[in-house]
Amino acid sequence: MPYNPDQHHRRSTRLKGYDYAAEGLYFITLCTAQRQCLFGAVVDGHMQLNLLGQIVANEWMKTPQIRSDFDLDGWVVMPNHIHGIVVINSLNQPHDAIAPVGAHRHAPQDASPKTGIAYRRPHSVSSFIAGFKSATTKQINIQRNAARTPVWQRNYYDHIIRSEDSLHHIQTYIQNNPATWQKDQLHPTNPST
Repeated sequence: MPYNPDQHHRRSTRLKGYDYAAEGLYFITLCTAQRQCLFGAVVDGHMQLNLLGQIVANEWMKTPQIRSDFDLDGWVVMPNHIHGIVVINSLNQPHDAIAPVGAHRHAPQDASPKTGIAYRRPHSVSSFIAGFKSATTKQINIQRNAARTPVWQRNYYDHIIRSEDSLHHIQTYIQNNPATWQKDQLHPTNPST
């Protein structure tokens, strides 16, 4: 069904007017559909990944090879979500991502500006998330023999990291997430409001 803004009232949680393809650090959280614990369990304060969790971890670690303009900082796969810091480095972006003029590796596109809630700018956080969700969903659904079953929630949480203090705080939070799992707002017995 095509997107109809009069019918579909999907609201973006992105910072209005911010360029999410801009060089910088982004703290990302992706939650599973209905916050199901699909990826393993926390045992004695340490995350024990199952096969589905390993798929998520492997795909996350492939990010720099797949997307030359992205690097990874701290990250952790939890039973029903993944936290990670992604770094967009414009110096590593392919030339056609910086100046899309002339011949490049993409199919021709019309010259009209791309807008709307479904548009994902190439080399942006949203295009990265879409590709990551698609790749992991396909692999996970093959493993559990559950074609077309949602793995992820529709949206994701992001935070633009703007200072060293914020970066260190988030890195510590990610590192300690398994140890504090029982109190985490994403724990199934602690539903967030």
